[in-house]
Amino acid sequence: MGFPGEFHEFYRVDKSQLSQWIKQEGARLGFDLTGIARVERLDAEALDLEKWLKLGRHGTMDYMERNFEARVDPSRLVEGAKSVISVMQPYFPQAAHQQPGGTPKISRYAWGEDYHTVLKRKLYALFAAIQQKAGDVQGRVFVDSAPVMDKAWGKRAGLGWIGKNTNLIHARRGSWFFLGEIILDLELDYDGPTADHCGTCTRCLDACPTGALAPYQIDASRCISYLTIELKSEIPAAFRDHMEGWAYGCDICQEVCPWNRFTQPQQGDFDPLAHIGLTPQQWEELTPSAFNKLIRPTAMSRVKRGKWLDTLRFLKLLPQAHHFEGEDDRRHEENEVAKGEF
Repeated sequence: MGFPGEFHEFYRVDKSQLSQWIKQEGARLGFDLTGIARVERLDAEALDLEKWLKLGRHGTMDYMERNFEARVDPSRLVEGAKSVISVMQPYFPQAAHQQPGGTPKISRYAWGEDYHTVLKRKLYALFAAIQQKAGDVQGRVFVDSAPVMDKAWGKRAGLGWIGKNTNLIHARRGSWFFLGEIILDLELDYDGPTADHCGTCTRCLDACPTGALAPYQIDASRCISYLTIELKSEIPAAFRDHMEGWAYGCDICQEVCPWNRFTQPQQGDFDPLAHIGLTPQQWEELTPSAFNKLIRPTAMSRVKRGKWLDTLRFLKLLPQAHHFEGEDDRRHEENEVAKGEF
């Protein structure tokens, strides 16, 4: 519902008060931090992205090549865009919540409810509150599901610096958090970037078992997260002895980061669900429908059953199969598309 133009114009003039109110409302909705950046084309990031793509470091993630201009210019996503509101949502679990021994290692971000669902729910609530407060405001909500460079905008909004492991890091909160954005056509007060505090530390670079990291750069085609989630074909044999047991994603570069000693464990939205406690044998016994039902509420819903079982076999957690089950996933998807079910 809109408000009279005079009300809206008052807040457009008093943008400092409105900006502060947005951050307070973000905190009320459960975001740890909310920052605001001015919309502009990400020229430096565009050059880096172009080089990264030309080097093939995106592997088989062809979608990274599409919508290039929209990826580096939010005004292509929201007409008349003036501001990017970036939010931070921590997810590091309580000490009592750990994966039992003998279970495939799953990255902590996928332990609880799917962060896309949780953050979008809160961001839509924040956007609705802004519209109610400020009047006729147009915009869109994004959570890792559209061509938005979330870490670049988080940096510009003062939520941290991009570290040598290419994660956004906050000096008092570490890097165990999700990011989300609202891009809108409302001018606000803007935060500035924070200083880089990585210094001479190279713990993340030294710890990466596949050599995916160089200072402030990642070769995604070598990253365990890519190999276990994005790669639809078989994981190359050269990585067999370098996975360190990770079956879905990888937390190594965050586990060794000194700034994460300041991370406060969270309780609530991302409390672990049942799937993190299954043994490889229990995963194998799940029917396709039971598998889908189990992981549907989580961020693991991106992986297909065949790919998951292939990864467990690659890690020698299950006996080898006679064929690559990920190929069954691909054929199933093609059939569903042909039937118009996708």
